[in-house]
Amino acid sequence: MTDPQVALLMLGIFIAFVFLGFPIAFTLMALGIGFGYFAYYDPSRMWRGYNRLDEDAGWWDSVSLWVEGFYNNRIFDLFVNQTYTVMSNEVLTAVPLFLFMGYIVERANIVGRLFDTLAVATKNMPGSLGVAALITCALFATATGIVGAVVTLMGLLALPAMLKARYDASFASGIICAGGTLGILIPPSIMLIVYAASSGVSIVRLYAAALLPGLVLVGLYLVYIIARAMLNPKLAPRPTKEEVPDVPFLRLAWMLATSFLPLALLIFSVLGSILFGLATPTEAAAIGALGGMVLAVAYGAMSFERLRESVYLTVRTTAMVCWLFVGSYVFSAVFSYLGGEHVIAEFVKSFDLTPFQFLIMAQLIIFLLGWPLEWSEIIIIFVPIFLPLLPVFGIDPLFFGVLVALNLQTSFLTPPMAMSAYYLKGIAPPHIQLTQIFAGVLPYVGMVFMAMALMYAYPQIVFYLPELFYGAR
Repeated sequence: MTDPQVALLMLGIFIAFVFLGFPIAFTLMALGIGFGYFAYYDPSRMWRGYNRLDEDAGWWDSVSLWVEGFYNNRIFDLFVNQTYTVMSNEVLTAVPLFLFMGYIVERANIVGRLFDTLAVATKNMPGSLGVAALITCALFATATGIVGAVVTLMGLLALPAMLKARYDASFASGIICAGGTLGILIPPSIMLIVYAASSGVSIVRLYAAALLPGLVLVGLYLVYIIARAMLNPKLAPRPTKEEVPDVPFLRLAWMLATSFLPLALLIFSVLGSILFGLATPTEAAAIGALGGMVLAVAYGAMSFERLRESVYLTVRTTAMVCWLFVGSYVFSAVFSYLGGEHVIAEFVKSFDLTPFQFLIMAQLIIFLLGWPLEWSEIIIIFVPIFLPLLPVFGIDPLFFGVLVALNLQTSFLTPPMAMSAYYLKGIAPPHIQLTQIFAGVLPYVGMVFMAMALMYAYPQIVFYLPELFYGAR
């Protein structure tokens, strides 16, 4: 077999192992080291030690030199260097800090107050509880970026309230599932940090580029909720005074000041310090982590047990992301050395695609990969395959990254592998069927595609803020 054929075999084995359920990080490392040993094999290096043996050498010397010769392969140097590169990556330093902020905020008992306050503030709007749930989801998801945590907690808080208010089960479920995924798009997003580290795109420009598309998607969701509630009031009846009581204006202002304002200020301080150049993403993440702890103390939710649990979850998730990077770097280095990237590039070029057709093909592949894989695996492993092709088609990696972030919303919402639906089903009342949740999330998949179409038709949605803050590239 030629080296490019070996590279394609390597990729095929990896995809097969993924579908068999093997741990992806360790599969990447094992295949990278295994095929890398073949790629970097040098007989002269391996057997060099045996020249030092004489006729009287004992078996122990022979074994020691054999072991030394076996490990005298550049793949082991590559593995060590790539591990060090990941651990010293300044962009990735922000990941544990943002994760810690999210886990602390999740435990600060602020979300329940925020939902109750917004339910009162929007009670005269069509679909008021749905609007309140979506805005709460958007703020909470932005602060945490952890889809499972947002969907689960909002499912426990908002879903019972909407069902009690006679909301249609599918309609209510779709709002929570769609709102819970917004954190991987709206800055400060962990996913965008990972994409920046994989692609070399400035995380500051990426945050600025993703802000307007995120708000556009939230706007589309809100328009859909209000329009459906107006066209079919049975889906979302107006709440009674017993369900959402009248509150005096001053009392409502105090509720907003103690629930909405603190979380909004935390998000604005973190995001604003990045966008206005007052702090690096890592420094802003540290501010956010400190702010999250201050909020937890202010709401009487800080305890040693909650702090310990937040640290543990942060370390566990960060380790997963970093080892995925290590495995991906080793795998991609060997894959490229064997000529795999060149084969794929030539294969794609042979179709003579236009930039639009290439974007459609790439986004379709990412959409399909979203069924069996998590967003982290798609960004770290598969997106780098497309990155070398972007200059060929004249596509800005900044624009491509925001498109991918939008597209990955669907990986949590598209049946049969819609993870948001499964998160919600796990804590929903027993009478809520999984098929009802699937039916509720499907319209939001259509709105994600609509937002992607708007981005392609009006690219300034992506480029306006980066150019405004930092100038044209």
